[in-house]
Amino acid sequence: GAPLPLAIMTSGDTDAQTRALLDANANFGMRAGQVTIVRQEKVACLADNDARLAADPKDPYKLLTKPHGHGDVHYLLHSSGTLDAWLESGVQWVYFMQDTNAPSLKVLPAAIGISRRNQLDVNSVCVPRMPGESIGGLMALTHADGRTQTANVEYNQIDALLKATVEPRGDVADPATGRSPYPGSINQLLFALGPYTAQLHKTGGTMPEFVNPKYADASKTKFKSPTRLECMMQDYPKSLPPSARVGFSVISNTTAFSPVKTNLADARAKSAKGEPTYSAASGEADVYASACEVLAASGVRLPPPVHAIRDGVGVVDTPRVVIDPSFGPTLAAVRDKLPTPHAVSLAQGSTLVLEGDLTRVRLEALSLDGALVVRVVPGADVTIRNLRVSNKGWEFGELTGGEPEELAIRGYKLRKLQTRELIFDQPGVYVVDDGPLGLPALVNSFSLLGVAVALAAALAGMVLLRRSP
Repeated sequence: GAPLPLAIMTSGDTDAQTRALLDANANFGMRAGQVTIVRQEKVACLADNDARLAADPKDPYKLLTKPHGHGDVHYLLHSSGTLDAWLESGVQWVYFMQDTNAPSLKVLPAAIGISRRNQLDVNSVCVPRMPGESIGGLMALTHADGRTQTANVEYNQIDALLKATVEPRGDVADPATGRSPYPGSINQLLFALGPYTAQLHKTGGTMPEFVNPKYADASKTKFKSPTRLECMMQDYPKSLPPSARVGFSVISNTTAFSPVKTNLADARAKSAKGEPTYSAASGEADVYASACEVLAASGVRLPPPVHAIRDGVGVVDTPRVVIDPSFGPTLAAVRDKLPTPHAVSLAQGSTLVLEGDLTRVRLEALSLDGALVVRVVPGADVTIRNLRVSNKGWEFGELTGGEPEELAIRGYKLRKLQTRELIFDQPGVYVVDDGPLGLPALVNSFSLLGVAVALAAALAGMVLLRRSP
């Protein structure tokens, strides 16, 4: 198929680093011209409730500036000609996501299916929301003249809006579910490209502006840090006519939403209150939990999730599973790779890494209590028929000081104690089978020499592979 185009919105703070990262990694395999970078400008910051301009703390003769908000993406995609180019190339859908939310792409196939079936112009991917949670709520708003609109209401406005309209108690839970009756809007938006492009030709892509200061305390007289005028990409539906088809899809949090945006100190405080932390620790744990969710839905035997503490931050602890998307972009595709899922089991604390080109990988029987890494090159056809792994595996440990920033913001590090690795670095047909005694062997089923090699390999304790040319 045709390569999917990607647009990245940067600011003056991130533009040079983003371009350097892409250059240093050869666009992470994407073709030349597949990636478009659009840069937003910054705006002056406000120091207090009286909207005094904030000076740059490093230079009192300069104004402090910050990006104008992710709502600028609509104007930039329109003014750069990107949307017109995509439309002319045959693209039908545009999906918005934020780089802090790793699981965002997992729901895309399902979201497209829902949008196509319901002929939606706008489909907001949502998650169940807790009352008071710091994410917006999707609501059907009705004007005094009878006009209705499905739109996001920002979290700091929900309570007041509900008290003034339909719920005197404000932002409270539905007794039947224990959650807010309004789905949480997580800024994952799927638009039909044709109507979206046509609408931006009318509006230019400008979004309404607002101010959302973060206050230092309950008196709301002092900001934690200077704020600014900003705009939000999820306000786009507010510019649409009543005839537009605007809907939403509610997905579980582990499948769709686990952003990393909270520093370690604040994450510990949120964890102590029982609130979602949206931290590096929770983001990493939820990636594993999301993969386990797909495996469990396919029939794989997994232990129940347990609560764990990592450097003061509570997380949901599951087997640490990382699987390349080529294994299956949908649940149906994953199930095809697991013909006997009841024969696949992972123990608590285990680590399973499947990476590379997994399009021709089948997993029939696996008992894992430890760490297993499987790497597959394009052209390798691999069937894991019967594999048993038991070793010390990998574990998380405390920092000792002096670690790089990517570890410091997590608060812990990974220790690899023992690992079994299966490396398929040449195209071919492979069958992994430990045999009835669990002794690994290498068998070429087309030669007597292969049988001898297999016996020697079993006695030597080598990795079990069976390869047919």
